[in-house]
Amino acid sequence: MYKVSLRNSVFALAFIFASCNQSQQSSETVKADSVSTVSAAPAVPVELKDPDSNKAYELYIKLKDVLVKSSSAEARAAAKELSVVLHKLPNQSNAASLSDKIAESSDLKDQRVNFTTLSNDLIVLFKQAEVNSGTMFVQYCPMANDGEGAYWLASEEEIRNPYYGDEMLNCGEVKESIKKK
Repeated sequence: MYKVSLRNSVFALAFIFASCNQSQQSSETVKADSVSTVSAAPAVPVELKDPDSNKAYELYIKLKDVLVKSSSAEARAAAKELSVVLHKLPNQSNAASLSDKIAESSDLKDQRVNFTTLSNDLIVLFKQAEVNSGTMFVQYCPMANDGEGAYWLASEEEIRNPYYGDEMLNCGEVKESIKKK
């Protein structure tokens, strides 16, 4: 029994390591966060009580999704939209400034670096927000930012890594969930 358990543990670790080190291009189409590929019950859309926070979350997810697709031009446009909403929220000037930096850059690597700090700020914001429905998943990739690691938010448990796109699409894990209290 111990040998079977040990063997299963080794296989599980090998699978996790392999998924974080995939180097070949995936022929799979990158799916938007709002589409679930898991055959479980469909996810309930995230809805926050405050309309401006809710809009900020929707636009953040849009930005995350275009970074998953590795589209610098689309990231610029999504960040610009997000910035407008973040400027309306109290105490979010740093997040708005980070969103502005993403919108002003055409370098995907720089956009992703700023997305790291933006995500950290918005995770704090959304942890304090009142959730009406759905679940936000705090996800983490230990390899992002040259091995320093980075967090992001998603509306699905399935990992779609915005820091690497197709290079390591599934690298990461769910660290926490934010939902109605």
